[in-house]
Parts: sequence; structure tokens; C-alpha cells
Amino acid sequence: MTTIAVLGNGRVGGNLAAALAGAGHEVTVADRTPGAAADAARTARIVINATPGAGSLDRLAALREELRDKILVDVSNATTDGPDGLPAELIYPGSSLAEQLQEALPETRVVKTLNTMLFPVMTSPAILAQTPTVFLSGEDAQAKETVGELLTDLGWQKEWITDLGGIRTARATEAAILFVPHVIRSTGFTPFAISVAR
Repeated sequence: MTTIAVLGNGRVGGNLAAALAGAGHEVTVADRTPGAAADAARTARIVINATPGAGSLDRLAALREELRDKILVDVSNATTDGPDGLPAELIYPGSSLAEQLQEALPETRVVKTLNTMLFPVMTSPAILAQTPTVFLSGEDAQAKETVGELLTDLGWQKEWITDLGGIRTARATEAAILFVPHVIRSTGFTPFAISVAR
């Protein structure tokens, strides 16, 4: 059992919180109430960033002390919104939200994951007809191992998890968001994920 704070109580955050609590973890969900994120982060071992990516950097940089020595699991993608509300352009081209967070929070172990799929797949990967892939990016090997264990609690088999290497590799997975609006416009909001076929 791990103490986990989920920052963000929308579809992504709520889905992750319910699944992790169901797996036996002690989960706190922080909404946008002033001070809620700081209180939740202060008492958790692992903090999950499920806030909208466009504002994540400012929100989390303000929690530098609360996030010190914690694992920060970043599942967000930082994009502008198109006229239909779907992702349009990357906010950090040539970089990534995960890299920006690691730079702003040098004493926090940032791990990027779960950002290459629609949110239902995050906690139910077996709903897809084909085997999905989930990626890990981060500088700290132990933090990635811990996050990998959380992924197995969410139903991800170990062979479906691919460690891409350092935090810079998050540029690749975050850029995958550019596929999403085109796929959704083509096929609707049917759950999907990126999969590496071998």
C-alpha cells in the first residue's frame, strides 16, 4: 500500500484515483480548492499530475517544497486547444512538459507515463482488442520501477511496459498527442492507445 495524491479530479484524475484505491492504495484527490494540492502532496509518497497540461508547470512549480523527495507521475500533455476543444499544438515544442517539470523541481523524481492513450485505457488496458504499450521516461531508475509496479496494479502486464530512458524521451511520447485529434475525428472517442508491435 502506497500513499498517493492525485492532483486533478476530472475524468483522468478521478479514473486513476478510483482504480488505485481499488488496488489497495491510500489515495487523496486534490481539487482546485486553494491549498488542496499542497495538503495532498505534503502527505503522499507519490503524486500524480492529472491537471490540464497547459497550466501544470505553474501549478506544480508552486509546490516545490511539498514535492521535495517525492515521485511525481506526470500523465498530462501540454497543448493548446483547437476550435473543437481537441488538442492542437504542443506548448513546449523541442522540449516536453515532463522536462520542464523536472527542471523546475530538481529535488523531485519526475516519471512520464500513461499519456499515449485515451483515459479509459489507463486503468483498463485489457479492454483493447490489441495489446497496448505504456511508456516510462525519467532520470531515476528506482522511481521508474516504483511507477512500473503501480502500472501493474492498474492492469498493465510487465511485457506491455517499455522504459524509454531519461526524461528527454518524454518529448516523443508527448508529441504522440498530435495523433489524437485526427484519430478522434476519424473514429470517435472509442478507447485507443499507441502500441509497439513486435
